[in-house]
This record gives sequence, structure tokens and C-alpha cells, in this order.
Amino acid sequence: MTKIIGLTGGIGSGKTTVAGYFNEMGVPVYIADDGARNVMKSDNVIKKVKEVFGEALFENNILNRAKLAEIVFNDADKLAQLNGIVHPAVKEDFELWLKQHKSNPYVIYEAAILFESGRYKDCDLIITVTAPEEIRIERVLKRDNTTKEQVLSRMKMQWKDEDRISRSNFIINNVNLKIAREEVVKILKILDIKQNQS
Repeated sequence: MTKIIGLTGGIGSGKTTVAGYFNEMGVPVYIADDGARNVMKSDNVIKKVKEVFGEALFENNILNRAKLAEIVFNDADKLAQLNGIVHPAVKEDFELWLKQHKSNPYVIYEAAILFESGRYKDCDLIITVTAPEEIRIERVLKRDNTTKEQVLSRMKMQWKDEDRISRSNFIINNVNLKIAREEVVKILKILDIKQNQS
């Protein structure tokens, strides 16, 4: 049975970089954000998003993700409504993906809102990636066309690091990329030992 290793962390923590290290080392990685992007193109999901958020968010049947983000990251109820549409579709997408990787002893499921969405319950072990808030803000400002206020408002919508850490099996403090990579190697060794024992 393939083990699901949840990988999470707040915005700007560098969890996608860490996911990339696992991938480089031969572990299949499912990125929930990419899964969400894919399912948002499906007719069924588009129909539901239109019903809740209206046609104005679509241009030539293509969702304006920036407009949608602006709405949901400023309104917890709207975010919950969107999650109610997207999460079940992503879960289905992941389960199809998992079937394609069932010969692997474990896979990584990377999601920013692993705990908030309840998906942590489907994971055998959980890794949380952390970094100081100032570094996280700086990273997001460099990466996205956004403002510090918008980053802070997205952070407020997510769990705090200490809440994630208290429910995680492994913590990677991602300030120095070389050290973060070494942590991935250590975790893989532990996972291999666990695998051989089971």
C-alpha cells in the first residue's frame, strides 16, 4: 500500500522547492495547486464556479484567477464556497494520480492548506516547511505581482506555523536551501527505514 506523505507550509515557506527536492530524489509529487488549476478547467467545476461567483469572472470561458483570488482572500465565506467546489474535484484528481503511482512505497501530496481542507486525515505522515514571516513575505513579493498587504491577508487565512508543527511528524526550516535539501535526504532515510520495517 502506497503511503501518502503530506507536505505543507504557509505561503512563501518554500514548500514547492522542498517538493522539488523529493521529486529529484525519485519520489512522485502531487502539487495540489496544480491539481486545482487543472480541475478548474473542467466543465463541471466551471459550471459550479459560475453559479456561485457569476459569469463576470470568466473571459471566453477562461477563469480570471487573479479576480477570483481577490474575492476569496478577502472573504472567508466565499473562500469556503470555492473550497467546497474545488476540494472534492482535487481529491478525485489525486486519487486517479495515486493509482498511476501505486508501485511506489510512498508519494508526496503537497498542499498549502493541508490542515485547513481536512486532507491531512488522508496522510500517513506529515512534513511542515517553515520560514520566518519576513523571509516568507519577501519571497512572495519577489515571486508574485502582489503587495505586502495582500500577502499578509493571505497569511491570515492560513493556519499559524505552530499549529501545523504540533500536528506534523517532520519539520523543515527552509531558510538555507542547502540545509533544507539535507533535511529532505534525512527524512527519506527515515522513510526507507520505516518502509523496510513494515
